[in-house]
Parts: sequence; structure tokens; C-alpha cells
Amino acid sequence: LTLFWIGNLKGILEDGRRVAVKVLSAGSKQGDREFMSEIASISNIRHENLVKLHGGCIDGSSKLLVYEYMENNSLAHILLGGEENRAMLSWKARREIAVGIGRALAYIHEEVKPHIVHRDIKLSNILLDQNFAPKVSDFGLSRLFFDSVTHLTTGVAGTLGYLAPEYAVSGRLTRKADVYSFGVLLLEIVSGRTAIDFDPDVGEFFLVQKVYISSSSFSSFMKH
Repeated sequence: LTLFWIGNLKGILEDGRRVAVKVLSAGSKQGDREFMSEIASISNIRHENLVKLHGGCIDGSSKLLVYEYMENNSLAHILLGGEENRAMLSWKARREIAVGIGRALAYIHEEVKPHIVHRDIKLSNILLDQNFAPKVSDFGLSRLFFDSVTHLTTGVAGTLGYLAPEYAVSGRLTRKADVYSFGVLLLEIVSGRTAIDFDPDVGEFFLVQKVYISSSSFSSFMKH
């Protein structure tokens, strides 16, 4: 199954709550009834560090997912939006964000039945509420879709720079794949750099490789 994100919309429910709507088009082996049943199941998963899925609907060939609205955009927007944006996150705030993400992963890995492997932990999938508390988005979509496609995805579903090597090679998915991606995310939070970055001297590089090579001088390439 292939998933194509068409775009995001914002809306307001009848009770006044603001929501974010993800519009996607997908070919699925699931029938519409099975799809909506899975949406209902995922909507019942609650954790303070998970973006709440309110529900969804089907409109022709498009499927719409309705999420709670996050006021402060994504962690990617904050960390990669320049020095002024990064200055909004103190070291204490970064630590709390990291802890919150870890709690969310522990919850879907250990407490949700059946367990959920996210498969695409990355900066843009970490959203921030009005208090900059982190919430992991797009969890549970692996139940709905077997392969996801964006401009930086591979055949095994995930984003380059975050993929666990053993998963990329074998295609065999376990919770360890999320743990590896979380590790990359921590490096990004601390350094202010992206999973795939650019250095004028060496060109494009993977952050994990750069840290491994420069472990004795990690602070030298931190953007803070």
C-alpha cells in the first residue's frame, strides 16, 4: 500500500476546538469499513505526549484524519528555523521535550495492545503545544499503511538519516527501529543540526556518522 500526503488543513469543530486535518490519498487493501474501524481504535489511544486523533472520514479516493491542533508547530520548525527560533528552547526545555518523547514511545511500545511501532520518528513528527510540551504525531499509521512515501523515504518506510541500519538492510521491523530513530532525534535536539546535514568541507553527511567520527569534539559542530 502506498500513502501520498496531499496536504494539511485547519478547522474548528462545533464545540469550538481547533483541529488539524491531514488529507491523504491512498490505495488500500483494507475496505473502507476496516479503515474506519482502525481509526476508531487508534482514536482511543490516549497519552499526554501523543497527538490526539479525533477521528477520520473517507471522501471518494481521499482519506481525512482529524487531529488536535498544536499551537507551536513542529520541533523541526523550532530547531531548524534559525537562531531566533532555537533561542525559544532552553536546555531545560529541550530535556523536557526529550523525556516527553521517550515517554510516548515507551507507552506505544509497552502499554498499548497490540504494541505499536511508529516507524517514522523524526523532528517534523514531534509537535509542540502552547506550552512547548512535545506530542508525537502519526503514531498508529503503520496499522493503516504498509509503505509510506515522501521525498525522503525508502522502500522500508521511514526517513533517511533516521533509519536503523538493520531495519534498512533486512526490512524486518521491531521496536528497536524506533529506539534508533529516537537516538538520532536526541542528537538533533542537542546539536541543533539535522539528521542529514551539510558541511562545506565534506559535503552532505549523516549526523550519526559525524558524531561517531567527532565524538571527542562533539561541541565543535553544535549550533545550540
